[in-house]
Amino acid sequence: MSAPDPGIAFLRHALATLAYRGGKAVAGVPPGFAEFRAGPTTRTPVEILAHVGDLLAWTEWMVQGQQVWSNATPAPWLEEVARFFARLESLDRLLAAATTLGRPVEVLFQGPIADALTHVGQINLLRRLADAPVGGENYAKADIQAGRVGLDQAEPRVEFE
Repeated sequence: MSAPDPGIAFLRHALATLAYRGGKAVAGVPPGFAEFRAGPTTRTPVEILAHVGDLLAWTEWMVQGQQVWSNATPAPWLEEVARFFARLESLDRLLAAATTLGRPVEVLFQGPIADALTHVGQINLLRRLADAPVGGENYAKADIQAGRVGLDQAEPRVEFE
């Protein structure tokens, strides 16, 4: 049996990081948060989360060597949260089974995966603006493992007050 491809292993760890950080961003939001709008031209949190789901679907297509993009109409918040984790799980399964990728690892990371991480940060910022901040954490000490990309995440190890 050959050693796992280090690029694919990195992408799977990046997805687990996205799941961990995203899970904190979407958990326990107050009523009305999904529709919070910080300004007249900003996306709402549910629109951002739907976009993240679109990015993850796009990544799957790219892994398979295709260029397919689709803008989903945002569903209610809890449905978008479920879609976020379902897309992560689907993409992780695809990567776990992959022996080759349809695009270079660097392109997959610098494009859709880094964009998804940025958007999770936007949701966190909107939570702070909506007076529902996510607690800070030393993410370098978080228990993040490739393959753990569902809603069930490890408990934070070192949170800040």
